[in-house]
Amino acid sequence: MQLNLPLPEIAFVSTGAPPAPECRVYCNRSLRLDAIDWVGFDMDYTLAVYDQKEMDRLSIAATIQKLVERGYPEGLTAAAFRTDFPIRGLLVDRKLGNVLKMDRYKYVKRAYHGMREMTKEERRHCYHTRRLKPASGRYHWVDTLYGLSEVTVYAAVIEYLEIEGRVVDFERLFNDVRECIDLAHRDGSIKDAIAADPARFVDRDPLLAATLHQLRSSGKRIFLLTNSFPAYSDRLMRYLLDDALPAYRSWRSYFDVVVCGAGKPGFFTERRPFQREVSGKLENVERLETGKVYIGGNIGPFQALLDTTPDRVAYIGDHIYGDVLRANKDSAWRTVMIIQEMDRELEAHREVLHSLERLDRLDEQRHRLLDELGDFQHALRALQRRKDREGRLSPGLEADRQRHRRSIDRLKQRVKLTEREHDQLERGVSQRFHPFWGSVFKTGPEVSLFGHQVETYSGLYTARVSNFLRYSPLHYFQSPRDRMPHER
Repeated sequence: MQLNLPLPEIAFVSTGAPPAPECRVYCNRSLRLDAIDWVGFDMDYTLAVYDQKEMDRLSIAATIQKLVERGYPEGLTAAAFRTDFPIRGLLVDRKLGNVLKMDRYKYVKRAYHGMREMTKEERRHCYHTRRLKPASGRYHWVDTLYGLSEVTVYAAVIEYLEIEGRVVDFERLFNDVRECIDLAHRDGSIKDAIAADPARFVDRDPLLAATLHQLRSSGKRIFLLTNSFPAYSDRLMRYLLDDALPAYRSWRSYFDVVVCGAGKPGFFTERRPFQREVSGKLENVERLETGKVYIGGNIGPFQALLDTTPDRVAYIGDHIYGDVLRANKDSAWRTVMIIQEMDRELEAHREVLHSLERLDRLDEQRHRLLDELGDFQHALRALQRRKDREGRLSPGLEADRQRHRRSIDRLKQRVKLTEREHDQLERGVSQRFHPFWGSVFKTGPEVSLFGHQVETYSGLYTARVSNFLRYSPLHYFQSPRDRMPHER
């Protein structure tokens, strides 16, 4: 069903002013929406934005219960779990039981063992004397908000067991945590609770339906591509969209094609059949049709169904690996990432702007002091070499040598004070973003590994799907001119 814009109840009046920062769509790679024929959506954490605290509490309780059933101490059921401990973009070192945050160069900038922050010397001993390989089996990448609860459990259990004086097999513990949380998802401990009370766990965006309608009314076609299976997807999508707009009979009316149980990232890399439920049984299908609900499958026949070139398809998801990276690497689909943390990041950034400006001034001051210090040290070495060669210096040159020494001492002290203020201010800025890890996009002055992946693989990114309502469906998102250091 194609409807004409605007419907009176959702008409959007453009003022010509850009949207507020929290409502903007940010651009890494230029994208013309008028050149997009199909827009696809993931469901979990994309269309359905979960309340993270409620999700973590549910996941942790289910996981701990299963760990106790495997023989872990009963006392864990009463232990404290800091759901605010992890952020997205961390790495878990399964061998040593550490949780790491790296910058874009794969340098470990911060690390915790259990809930204890590791010292700089500990980090250096474990990770800076050889090249770290995050893609190896030793490390687990926390690339989705679903994965935060398992990091919370892993770190808390390590702390609990070590306080009790137990020897911990860190790799076995991590495997047990992963298996227990996966089992909780499979046996319904988590998803059944969400389906029974979606209002508790899912934030219903009142602008979502209007956003989908605006895209459809501009002539674009829409598909849903989710790893969740049909019954769960139907429950959440009914909660999100049914009765949102009177012109749509049900949530299915918004979508031209629905694929559940897609098994991403395998959907983009493996050849698996599409299936449909017929008379209560799943049957393989060879030919895809619009208006149907499919299960599984792969991108080959799906792309044929879309009947357009891959570069005219935009896919919107939250998972940096399963949605964005794989769609980017294994197809020509354009990619958009939903980053739920954007609101918190933008708020923190506004509050620390003055501190960031002060950090820039301290950087400039430190560089000037170091340059001046280097000049005095060079002059002092020249005088010392002359004294060593000639045995003595003239009174005037000896006075210069002593004056240089005093200047060097003063400059070293000023550098030390500048660096101390810089480090304290940097720490305060980091803690404003997050008490343990700082900004999800940065680590100190460097872009974090997560931020680097967003820059590299996601053409656009924003906090929620409905932010597209602030833009024309024919909008041209233009990336800023990229400058190398020598061009700045």
